Amino acid sequence: MKNSPSKKNSLKHVLFGSLIGTTIEFFDFYIYANAAVLVFPQLFFPSSDSTMATLESLATFSIAFLSRPLGSAFFGHYGDKIGRKFTLVAALLTMGISTVTIGFLPSYASIGVAAPLLLMLCRFGQGVGLGGEWGGAVLLAIENAPPHKRAWYGMFPQLGAPIGLLLSGGTFLLLTDSMSNEDFMNYGWRIPFIASALLVIVGFYIRTKITETPSFEEAKKHEEEVKVPFLELVKSYKNQLIFGTFAAITTFLVFYLMTVFTLSWATSDLGIAKRDGLLIQLFSVLFFALFIPVSAVVADKIGRRKMLIAATAAIAVFGFFFSFFLSSGNIALVAVFACIGMSLMGFTYGPLGTFLSELFPTNVRYSGASLTFNMAGILGAAFAPMIAIWLAKTYDVSYVGFYLIAAALISLISFLVISKDEHKF
Repeated sequence: MKNSPSKKNSLKHVLFGSLIGTTIEFFDFYIYANAAVLVFPQLFFPSSDSTMATLESLATFSIAFLSRPLGSAFFGHYGDKIGRKFTLVAALLTMGISTVTIGFLPSYASIGVAAPLLLMLCRFGQGVGLGGEWGGAVLLAIENAPPHKRAWYGMFPQLGAPIGLLLSGGTFLLLTDSMSNEDFMNYGWRIPFIASALLVIVGFYIRTKITETPSFEEAKKHEEEVKVPFLELVKSYKNQLIFGTFAAITTFLVFYLMTVFTLSWATSDLGIAKRDGLLIQLFSVLFFALFIPVSAVVADKIGRRKMLIAATAAIAVFGFFFSFFLSSGNIALVAVFACIGMSLMGFTYGPLGTFLSELFPTNVRYSGASLTFNMAGILGAAFAPMIAIWLAKTYDVSYVGFYLIAAALISLISFLVISKDEHKF
């Protein structure tokens, strides 16, 4: 008789397996974000207007958010039909191949308009891969968790975001410190994209050693499988899909305002050196990482919904202080601003994966959690850096804060009206 999946997968194996995959995926995702601000405007979008070049570069950044729901639908379908394990491996490879390819792309000066088109294609692939990765990694953790520790287990894949960001930002900082600007722009920026292949190999090995989750095996045993998970979601779980998406938009918006927008604004408009901007970002990410487990502990005690409502309300208040922190050009105030914002990000991001997963039953959970999360990415993040830069330059940086407040109010309303049914695991 075969052992059950829960016996085959040790706690360490499950949590590390969920963490390593999201770390790799987010590392790949964020090295693009850094390059979209620091490198791509000059190499792929030459323009006499630096602002226009930056906006064009950030437009390619948004492509991944548009393709993430496609990845969610595709990988979610097979994750709910044939299992979490195979789907997680396929998503990791999709992301990894797309990222490594970017490291070999010729610039606009070499092949003209084909260069940004190829860059856009690779960014599309990154989005498809991450769209399938996140949901599966979260389910790997929480479908192996005891009920009273579900948020705690579910925060491990969430930690992949700050760890991936630390690795990507640290890599770019190391490269800019160790080589001239000319060498960095010529070939140095390619190193993290190509080197990510090593991380993908490690992740691939670990993922192939993981067995299916007990929840999925139980659903399969009782023949609870649905023919087309996406259609079942639309038919029976519209409330969860719609309001789950709106509930998560603030999480995405606050993150990309704290990273992409803040780095761009600090280095291009406040006159802060790129190195100092990266250092501020890296330091603030420590607060992001710290408050993810804190929020998970609180969420297991008071409930995921209450924790997320409190965090979202705090983010709305934070939106009123954008002008105070970002108008003076004071580097210390910018650093404090980034640390506060990233702390709030940790509070809202930690329990989010568990909350979204609990909205759906096992037979459509991969598709449902992934789609709500990644549709929120389109609404909350795909064009957020572009909108924020436009608001700041056209009106004032305080309007970026108002933008965040509006999103927080939408999320708060969604948390209040979303279905309160919690499905079995």
